[in-house]
Amino acid sequence: MKITFLGTGTSQGIPIIGSTHPVCLSSNKKDKRLRVSVLVEWDDHTYVVDCGPDFRYQMLRSGCSKIDGILFTHEHSDHTLGLDDIRPFYFHQGDIPIYAHKRVLKSLHKRFDYIFETKNKYPGAPSVIENRIKNKPFKLHNLEVVPVDGKHDALQVFGFKFGDFAYLTDMKTVEEKEIEKIKNVKILVVNALRIHPHQSHFNLEEALLFIKKVNPEKAYLTHISHLLGFHDEVEKLLPENVFLAYDGLQITI
Repeated sequence: MKITFLGTGTSQGIPIIGSTHPVCLSSNKKDKRLRVSVLVEWDDHTYVVDCGPDFRYQMLRSGCSKIDGILFTHEHSDHTLGLDDIRPFYFHQGDIPIYAHKRVLKSLHKRFDYIFETKNKYPGAPSVIENRIKNKPFKLHNLEVVPVDGKHDALQVFGFKFGDFAYLTDMKTVEEKEIEKIKNVKILVVNALRIHPHQSHFNLEEALLFIKKVNPEKAYLTHISHLLGFHDEVEKLLPENVFLAYDGLQITI
C-alpha cells in the first residue's frame, strides 16, 4: 500500500492569503500546505480521502490519472469543495463512487445539486455513485475499511482504517471503543492543528497523547496550521516515531 499526502494544511492552507506570519513567509516547501487530503493506493486500486478546494491541483501535482472512489470524513468546505473537479475522471471512467455518512451526502446534494440532478441534467456535469456508510466495516475490492467515529467539536466525523494504515483528521474527541479499532497499527495519521488548545481540533499535546494510546509503529501529523510553527523546528521536538507530514510525502506499508 502506498500513501501520498496530497495536502496537510488546515482550512485556509499555508500560506494564508495576506498573512505576514513568519511561517506563511517561509521559503521551505514543507511549510507550504494545501488543504488536507490523502491518496491511498494498493494493487490496482486508487482512492482519495476528502477532496477540498485544492483537489484539481493535487491531482495534477501527484500525477494521478484515475480514481476508484472518494471517501469523505465530513462535510466541511475544506474537505468537499473540489467535488466538481472529478469531471475529467468521470469523462474517462464514468460515474465516480463516493462514500460518506448520510448527513454528508445530504450536504453534497445541497451544495452540488447539479451533480445529483436526474432530470434535464447539464451534459458537462459529472455523476457519482452514492455509498452511504455507517460506523461498521465495509469492503473496497479486496480490502476491509473500518470507519473510526469521532467528534469535531459537536460534529460527527469519520476516520478510516485501511489494513495497517489509519487516517484521522479534524478530531477533537474519540471514544475508547473507537480507539480500540486502530490500536497498534503500523501507520497512524492524526490531526495536530497548533500548539495552543482549539475547540474542535487536537492541538499538538492532545495529538501526542492520542498517539500514545494508539501505540502505532509510526505516526504522522496532518491538518496543520501556521500556528504549529516551522516544519523543521517542530519535527526536532517530536518523539522518535512521530513525524510531521508534508505535501507530497509518500510512505509505503
